[in-house]
Amino acid sequence: MEASPSEQRGHGYGTLPVFMASVSAILGAIMFLRFGWAVGHVGLVGALAIIVLGHMVTVPTALALSEIATNRKVEGGGEYYIISRSFGLRIGSAIGVARYVAETVEFALYCIAFGEAFRVFAPWLATHGIVFDPRMVSLPIAIALTAIMILKGADLGMAVLYAVVGVVAAALVLFFLGKPIAGHTAELTLSKHVEHAEPFFVVFAVCFPAFTGMTQGVNISGDLKNPARSIPLGTMIGTVVGLVIFLGVVYKLNVSAPPEALASDELIMSKIAVWGPIIPIGLACATLSSAIGSILGSPRMLQALSRDRCFPLGGLNRWLAVGHGPADEPRNATLITGIIAVAVVSVGELDLVARLMSMFLLVSYGALCSISFLEHFAASPSYRPTFRSRWYISLLGAVMSFLMMFQTDPLFAVLALGAMIALYWISRFSPAGHTGDLAELFRGVAGQLIRQLNVRLQRSAGQEQATAKNWRPSILCVSSRTFDDGTAPLELLGWVCERHGFGTYLHHHKALLHRDTYEESKRIDARLLELSRDVRGVFVDTVVSPSYRTALAQTLQVPGVSGLENNSVLFAFDATDPQPAIAAMIDEAVFASGALKNLMILRHGPRKFGKRKRIHIWLNWNDTENAPLMTLLAYILVGHKQWRDAEISVFAAFPADQVEQQRTQFESLMEAGRIQIRKQNVRFHSVNDGATYHALVESSSAEADLVIMGLTLEALAERGGYLMTRYPSFGEMLFVIASEHVEIE
Repeated sequence: MEASPSEQRGHGYGTLPVFMASVSAILGAIMFLRFGWAVGHVGLVGALAIIVLGHMVTVPTALALSEIATNRKVEGGGEYYIISRSFGLRIGSAIGVARYVAETVEFALYCIAFGEAFRVFAPWLATHGIVFDPRMVSLPIAIALTAIMILKGADLGMAVLYAVVGVVAAALVLFFLGKPIAGHTAELTLSKHVEHAEPFFVVFAVCFPAFTGMTQGVNISGDLKNPARSIPLGTMIGTVVGLVIFLGVVYKLNVSAPPEALASDELIMSKIAVWGPIIPIGLACATLSSAIGSILGSPRMLQALSRDRCFPLGGLNRWLAVGHGPADEPRNATLITGIIAVAVVSVGELDLVARLMSMFLLVSYGALCSISFLEHFAASPSYRPTFRSRWYISLLGAVMSFLMMFQTDPLFAVLALGAMIALYWISRFSPAGHTGDLAELFRGVAGQLIRQLNVRLQRSAGQEQATAKNWRPSILCVSSRTFDDGTAPLELLGWVCERHGFGTYLHHHKALLHRDTYEESKRIDARLLELSRDVRGVFVDTVVSPSYRTALAQTLQVPGVSGLENNSVLFAFDATDPQPAIAAMIDEAVFASGALKNLMILRHGPRKFGKRKRIHIWLNWNDTENAPLMTLLAYILVGHKQWRDAEISVFAAFPADQVEQQRTQFESLMEAGRIQIRKQNVRFHSVNDGATYHALVESSSAEADLVIMGLTLEALAERGGYLMTRYPSFGEMLFVIASEHVEIE
């Protein structure tokens, strides 16, 4: 829908200025001055490869920008505005500053190239005793263009742009109509190049800025009547036109001059064109138009950055954000841009500046394509562009950007990436603060990844059940006493699940579910998160239900948060709890056994797992199924950093006639399962009655930091209260009832 006049800001341009700004930057100095040099050094095939590789970076970037531009209303600031409003101010400001620097260096590059167009006058100046230096022209033109933009604004710049693009078009026509240079026969050579040629990626770095002009039109977004239409259309047409012309130019150069002439003569195109002087004129106009495109866009980007208070100095933000006149001309930002550009022009080295600009462009393009890919993968419902690219195209652009960076100049690549990270970090100190952090995007990506994995896990579980050999903990704990009972159950869940599985801890809020109780549950969630901030591998939440049993019944039947089916349920009680409370907990555990989950009951007390150095496992004739799970849980615990100094001791009590057989089986189990329990820590006892067993446990494990014992479901239901409280002097105890077969191999 077209914007109404009252809604329009800036100059209200249509699509043509976007195309003109893009194509004028594409058909610029590098094409006139360095394409012949490139063909001379890497041959036709190499030059074509450079064009293809360059467009494998720039086309995905153009598509990504075009897509993002149609996702929401676009105002002034070009690429920066589009990125920051889609992905947040922090990542937007980091990429925006990098793009601003690249655009400003690009303006300087075109001014330097403009000076090169006057090298044809060097012999005449030499006769008057003057040594020609391109800076004699490039510095004045940089100052003049900056002054024109400050005093006259974008209207004059756009009028000049139309005129010079016309001259560039005429120069290209006369070049294509020209004949091979004197003494050279038109002949297509695919790979012929000069001796001692420059490496391919050095040539690529010098030529790459030629392909980057397609985003110039984006930077005048604040002056467009309908950015959502004009940016994609103008940008893509400019990119396609530039690609076709580039292919034609390198072919024409290859058949019109030998590699030696191409590599040594910067203005070789003038010797091929029908009328030679049109090439320096076209070069001057091309560089002038490209420079105008850059000086039109980069100050507007700087102004937008300042209006979003992206710089740490508030006074600087306010001064750079000032706009003048009805068109909101960024005069202050233009002045700063001109000063930076003049400093770069003073260096005077075209190839050095081109390589520097290539690195800034590549790092910003790589970041943009990466974020575009992540946005596709996150599949946020708020991301609804009317122009659609593809995720794999954005991924290709990101990979190619970073690959070309490191192939071109690894040191500069590391420095450029470091600069991007530093800019992102510095942005936290700006007045804008943390608005729109990149973390939001990664949360979306993580959510989408979890969704995909959950679906795949469920389908694979339906096709092939998990075997007993690859068991991993997926433990559910529902508690009504989270804030009175200490953190022992949470800690145990974290220790067991951090590396090998997933724990779900649910606080039961006893109430009927309605608006008020739901809002209360969200407040409880905040307390839960604070309580569990040092616990990893555990998801915490609140469940609202009128009774503990209904909460337990609901959660036992739903899939685990991780996508894995919960295979175990953890209950907990305090050693000082009264018998009725313990009996009620046992009743709920017996109820939960109906869901065919492993049961774990933790008795905790004031010791709080002691020094976490001694774990005792007690096995008896009733633990045939429990033993592997108990041993595996102990092994998982000692793998956690808080238990890394712990030793596992196994106490096995069997009737006298079974001791040797059980010892042999257990030692084979330990050896095959690669569980590091020293043989001297495995003790077998001959026990023929319960009283002897009870006395043995009490005398051996009173000082242990955790005692793991097995139970049967029948024993739990019939005399669980007695079994769990009969060692009052012990510290923490974990009772295990395995409902599934677990193997250690």
